[in-house]
This record gives sequence, C-alpha cells and structure tokens, in this order.
Amino acid sequence: MEALDVVHISKEDQETVFAMLAAVLWLGNISFTVIDNENHVQAVENEGLLHVAELIGCDIEDLKSTLSTRKMKVGNDNIIQKLTQSQAIDARDALAKSIYACLFDWLVEQINKSLAVGKRRTGRSISILDIYGFESFNRNSFEQFCINYANERLQQHFNRHLFKLEQEEYIQDDIDWAKVEFEDNQDCLNLFEKRPLGLLSLLDEESTFPNGTDLTFANKLKQHLNSKSCFKGERNQAFTVCHYAGEVTYDTTGFLEKNRDLLHLDSIQLLSSCTCHLPQIFASHMLTQSEKPVVGPLHKSGGADSQKLSVATKFKGQLFQLMQRLESTTPHFIRCIKPNNLQSPESYEQGLVLQQLRCCGVLEVVRISRSGFPTRMSHQKFARRYGFLLFDNAASQDPLSDSVSILKQFNILPEMYQVGYTKLFFRTGQIGVLEDTRNRTLHGILRVQSCFRGYQARQSLKKLQGGISTLQSFIRGEKTRKAYAALFQRHRAAVTIQKQIKAVFVRNKTRHIRDATIVIQSVIRGWLVRRCSEDIGFSKYGDMKTKESDEILVKSSFLAELQRRVLKAEAALREKDEENDILNQRIQQYESRWSEYELKMKSMEEVWQKQMRSLQSSLSIAKRSLAIDDSERNSDASVNASDERDYSWDVGSNHRRQESNGTRSTSASLSVISRLTEEFEQRSQVFGDDAKFLVEVKSGQAEASLNPDQELRRLKQMFEAWKRDYSGRLRETKLIINKLGTEDGALEKMRKKWWGRRNSTRIN
Repeated sequence: MEALDVVHISKEDQETVFAMLAAVLWLGNISFTVIDNENHVQAVENEGLLHVAELIGCDIEDLKSTLSTRKMKVGNDNIIQKLTQSQAIDARDALAKSIYACLFDWLVEQINKSLAVGKRRTGRSISILDIYGFESFNRNSFEQFCINYANERLQQHFNRHLFKLEQEEYIQDDIDWAKVEFEDNQDCLNLFEKRPLGLLSLLDEESTFPNGTDLTFANKLKQHLNSKSCFKGERNQAFTVCHYAGEVTYDTTGFLEKNRDLLHLDSIQLLSSCTCHLPQIFASHMLTQSEKPVVGPLHKSGGADSQKLSVATKFKGQLFQLMQRLESTTPHFIRCIKPNNLQSPESYEQGLVLQQLRCCGVLEVVRISRSGFPTRMSHQKFARRYGFLLFDNAASQDPLSDSVSILKQFNILPEMYQVGYTKLFFRTGQIGVLEDTRNRTLHGILRVQSCFRGYQARQSLKKLQGGISTLQSFIRGEKTRKAYAALFQRHRAAVTIQKQIKAVFVRNKTRHIRDATIVIQSVIRGWLVRRCSEDIGFSKYGDMKTKESDEILVKSSFLAELQRRVLKAEAALREKDEENDILNQRIQQYESRWSEYELKMKSMEEVWQKQMRSLQSSLSIAKRSLAIDDSERNSDASVNASDERDYSWDVGSNHRRQESNGTRSTSASLSVISRLTEEFEQRSQVFGDDAKFLVEVKSGQAEASLNPDQELRRLKQMFEAWKRDYSGRLRETKLIINKLGTEDGALEKMRKKWWGRRNSTRIN
C-alpha cells in the first residue's frame, strides 16, 4: 500500500484493486451442479457467487447466466446454449484470468503515467527488459514455445546490434578489418513467422477449426514443414525446433486450447454492466484489443460478430511492439550465467557455463572486442575535443589533419588505431592517454583562470565597498534629517492638542459652576415669592382648575391606552389559537406513534416472557431430574454399603469409589444448575428493569439524555447474545447430566452382577 501511494494511486483505486483480487480468489470457489441428463450445469448460489457479484458490482442472476449459459447469434436469431461441466469451468477460469490480466495491465499503465512526468520534461527514459532466456524441459508446452520464440527474436536483435552493425560500420569506413563470422538465426525466425506456412500461422489456422485437435495440428506441421532445416517431426504429437541455443522438442498437447481465447462475449458484457469502474475499463479494453476483421474460417467463441485474436497472434504483436521500442533506443546487454544446476555456492560446471556462453553469443562478442575497436569518434568531435593540445605550428583548419597531428604528437602506435573516412577507431585503453593529458591541461588552465578572476573580483569588491560607504553616509544623513523634521512637527502638534484640550476642560468646568449657581438662585427666588404671596384664595382656585384639566387629559390618554391593549390582546389570542391547533395536531401524531410503540413493546415483552418461561421450564426439568437421580443414588448407596460388608475388600472398595465419584459428580451438576438458575433470575430481572425504564423514558414519565429506540435495539441485541450463550451452556449441562445417567446405568449393572454372585455364594 505504501508503494501504491508512492506511484500516486488513490485510496479509492487501491480499495477497488483489492476488491478485484478478492473477486478473482472467490471465483475459484464457485461450483456447479448438474441440472439435466445432458450434463448441463448451473452455478450454485454459495458464498463465492454472492461475494463475486458484490465485489465486481454486478447482478447475481447475470453472473449465474454468464457462467452457465452462452448466447450465440445465428442469422437474425439469438440462441441460448447451456454449458456442460467442463465448459462452465473453462468460462469461470477464463473470466478470472482476464480480470487478473487486465488488472495487471492497468497497474502497469498507472505506474507508467506516474513515472512519465520526468520523461515529458526531459524527453529521455531508461527502460529495463528482464527475460529468463531459452527454456528446455523434459516436456515443453505452449508456454515454452512462446518464450523461446521471444528469445529467438531478442537474440537476433542482440546479434544485429553487436555483430552486424559493428562490422558494417567498420566496412563503411574502409578500415583494415578481418570479418568475424557468427551464426545467424533468421531461418529459425522464418520458421516461426512465415505466412502462410509458419508455425504461428498453422497454429492459428488449426485453432479456427471447431473440430481441430492437437494431433491434427501436429500432422499438419509435419506435412508442411518437414522440408525446413530448423524443423524436425517427432513421433505422436511432438516436433523439434533447432533454436539458436539448441534443439527443443515441443509436445503439442494443449496447444490449440491454450491458443484460443476462451473469454466469451457474454463475460465482457457482464464486466461492462458492473457498477464498479475498473471492470468497465477492463471490458472496454478487451473489446478494443480482441476484435479485428480477418478473412477465412474463424473460431467463433463469441458469436458470428466477434472475431477474436488468438493468444499467439497477440503475443507476436506485443513482441513486435517491443522490438520497435528496442530499435529506437541505445541498448546495453547484461548476460547472467548460471554456474550449476544444483543452486549451490562456489560450484562451477564447465560444460554448463560454456554452453550458456555459446548459446548467448558471448564468445563471438569477446572475439570482436579483442580484435575490434570499441572506442570510436568522428574527426570533427576528436579535433574539437583535443585540438587545443596541438602546438601552434601544427594546427590547421582540416579536422582530419588535426586528428592525425594529435595522434603523432602523442606517439600513439599505428596498430592501436585506425583512421576511417568519417571516424577514428581506437583499441581498448588508447583514448585514456589523451584524456589524461586533456584533463591535466584543463586543470592548469582552470587554475590560471581562477587566480586571475579572483584578482579581478577583489579589485571590483574594493571599489564597490568604497562606493557603498559613501552612499550609505549620504542616505543615513538624509534619513536623520527627515526623522528630526518629523519629530519637531510631532512636538508642535502635541503642544497644540494639549492647549485645546485644556481649554475645553476649563470651559466645561465653568459651565457646570454657572448652571449650579442658576439652580440655587431659582430655588431661593421661588421660595421668596411663595412666602411673599398675598392672594391665597386666588391661588387655590387656580390650582383646582389646573387639576381638572390634568384629570381630563389623563383619562383620555388612559382610554387610548386601554383600546390599544385590547387590540394587542385580541391579536395575541388569535396567535395562541393557531398555536393551540398546531399543538393539538402534534399531540395526535405523538399519540398515534405512542400507541404503535406500545404495541411493539407488548409484543417484545411477550416474546421475552415466552423465552424466559421456556428457559425456566428447561431449568426446572433439569433440577427435578437431578434431584430424582440423586435420591435414587443415595438410597442405592446405603443398601450397597450394608451388603458390601460381607463381600471381598477389593470389590467393595472399588464399588465405594465409583459411588463416591457419582455423588461428587451429582453435587457438581447440582451446583452448576443452581448457578444457572441464579444467573437466569438475575438476568431476567436486569433485562426487565431496563425495558421498563426505556418505556418510561419513551412515555415521558422519566427523564434521561438518551435515545430510547436506539437503546431498546441495543438491549434486544444484548438479550439475544446472552440467550445464545445461556442456551449453549444449558445444552452442555444437559450433556453432562446424560453422561452421569449412563454412568449410573453402568453402576446398576455392576450391582446386579454383584448380587448374583452373592446369591450364588449363599446358596452354595
């Protein structure tokens, strides 16, 4: 998951990837059942089928139909054909393989998108091709056939790059060179790829025939290809191909079945109808990649309108795309040699190592490297890189002349290099002398340049520092003058503000004193006027008229106030009536819900009571059975104890031990039953109290900060869990009681046997 995060695959896509992997695993658990006499089958609805439908997001009926039937179009009619057991298993496995393969391709595509960011920026990339090599086992099948074909094509690319291109370049520049012969595998590739009589063409042709078999394919190969030098027909269904690495014998058993694409069109349509986005992407990819117009008879596994490519054709197309990619790059080869077949350290099998070196073409590469010129450089590039090492009198404008002059100046032997038309070719190690001289010369030049540039930089720094100091002095003086002017202006503004504020404070204080003086004067003058008034009667009459006018004004204002309050009360009354109607409706709704809830509670209480009564009755029956067994056991023990005094010591002691063990087992069982009874009473009391409390909370009789419906469901789940646990323990107790009952039966048989012996002894 950390790696998926690194390549920027989102969490949702990661979950979908894991769902697809789980669906592939669950597909293997889907089984089929025969439904008629013709061996037709139908998918069983087990957990595998349910999980697959849920994981890929399809309908379960569509999945069953896809796995057990096949739709075919004949003319204008659609025919539904039922599948047999083997056909249904092949369809199931093909669906699983296609999902897994498409998931792998999708992951590779996402990784390449994440890694393509730098490639888009630089236009360059590094790709690694890892392949095992030629395979030859005791039994080689279709897989080894494809792998060895790919290795044959890659071997030709290796030969072409290291042998053909290398020697062609020597010949083009007309240098003194002895050509190295190497083995070419073009005949083997023609055997595979030639049309219409190549291995792949004949395999595809035989795969298109409905009645084609592996034996007919092998006979067709022997009929058409026996004249080829790289092909040998073998007995039965085998043939041999002479590869670059050696001869490999292939068994054609299963070739046709593996070459055909068993994924039916119905399976692709099922994936396209899924709600999950990845199966839809897979379906669209398979539709675009698998359908192609061809001419001739076809293996119509998907119907007349679906003409699918074979596995070998797809493999060949992907291989050619890979070769095109390799041709456009600069390849580097790493050959891995297996030292032994035992996988043991420090052990080398000379024959095995030599065979691998010969098969991989390494010996020819060594011969070319020893006799060839691995280092090459054009005349222009050589003169441009090493021309500055020439003396002044030897320099010229011709790159070829400069190159030859450089080689003569450094005394490089003529047999260690070759001069071509466009390039210079050097043997191993010769270019190193020139590189060392060039590096030493460049190092000295760089030292001189660094000293001179350092001197120039120091002189420039001194001038710059002097100018900076002068500029800083002017700037600091200007800043100081501006700061002083601003400070002086702020001081004058502060003085002006203080003056104005103090004047305001003084004016306010004077105004307050004057107002207080006027109030005192008015009070004193009024008191003097009232004291000196002489017409008291006139004063009273005037007072009465004033009071009457005031009362009239008060009554009119009071009446207006009363009218306003009446109107406000009527409006409030209407609002209250409307609110009352709304509350009545809510009360009716609550009452209906409460009645429904009471019915549910009553039904749940009845169910609980029935379950409690059933558990209580089973406990009482168990207790009664234990009590009866205990009483019988005690009475038998007392009788046997009196009779055993006349019998032998060994038999009596064994009998007493068995009875004591039975008594202890009975007492232990009674204690378990008593504990179960106490637990049942306690649990029933607790569950009853909790249910009663939740009913009170729901009805509003009690207050609590919880959701009664949710708590009631949780209480029911707790009760069901305890009930299952309690029932399990009760069944275990019953088993123990039954076991004790069987032991009592064995003791009873022993007693009867003992009494028979005693009676026979007494008679004698």
